[in-house]
Amino acid sequence: MTNPTPPAVRFGGDWTKQKLAILAKYLDAYTTALKNQPFQLTYIDAFAGSGQIELRHSSIFGKPERKFLRGSVRLALETEARPFDRFVLVERNWKRRAALKRLRQEYPERRIDIFGGDANDFLRQQHFDRFLSRGVLFLDPFATEVEWATIERIASLEMFDTWILFPVSAIARILPTGKRPEEVTPAWKARLNAIYGSDCWESLYRSEIRPGLFGERSTTARETGARGLTRIYRENLRTLFGERFLDRSAPLANSRGSVLYDLMFCAGHPRGAAIAKRIAGRLLKISSDLS
Repeated sequence: MTNPTPPAVRFGGDWTKQKLAILAKYLDAYTTALKNQPFQLTYIDAFAGSGQIELRHSSIFGKPERKFLRGSVRLALETEARPFDRFVLVERNWKRRAALKRLRQEYPERRIDIFGGDANDFLRQQHFDRFLSRGVLFLDPFATEVEWATIERIASLEMFDTWILFPVSAIARILPTGKRPEEVTPAWKARLNAIYGSDCWESLYRSEIRPGLFGERSTTARETGARGLTRIYRENLRTLFGERFLDRSAPLANSRGSVLYDLMFCAGHPRGAAIAKRIAGRLLKISSDLS
């Protein structure tokens, strides 16, 4: 198939290849496991993009080269064991939506439904048949778009094995280590409350007693490192999903070693949670071992 260059694509690096490799292998294992099941299988990409991801590389002459990867949508469309019965693609940007609509011509045999607007609103308001359908949901936001109320709705449905990219670097920028919770702007507090579901993120900060020139002084410090920034979110997921939450994740870092996202997994239906977690856990372990 030809892949025309769409307008407005997302830029990525080796970490992008890492997450897409995990997703592609999971989709293949998932559809293989449910190959003979009567469910309608649905793939949902809540931040679908354009179907392609541009990688920026430098050539031997120092000039940038444009290379493209198949994005998550194309990987899902090309799953072969048992193709998904329905593809639900949510994309707010009209240029990227236009690129997605061209996929219908490339994959005329697939049912591809494309929606605009806010992904959180879509996932919280859309009706899904809990008895007839199962599927995989991929939450790959550009930054801090995924809200906790959306995660709660998905957990309550018990339908979708869910991959979540938690935006570690974006959270770190909002919560620099030198700030105290009360110094975070009201707008960012509201955003953090929406992401975590409450002001529980404030417990990332702790009081410390440090020696100074004029005796001891009390300071406030934030937990550092990717594991520290994701701790509260993990605890919330564990409380919400229970045994369906997979404790293992895959930190996705850039070429400088800075973690951009942490790729997490929660199983859909309790009955299939054990096998889903086993497959996802193996893929995340392999990825972490190779990185």
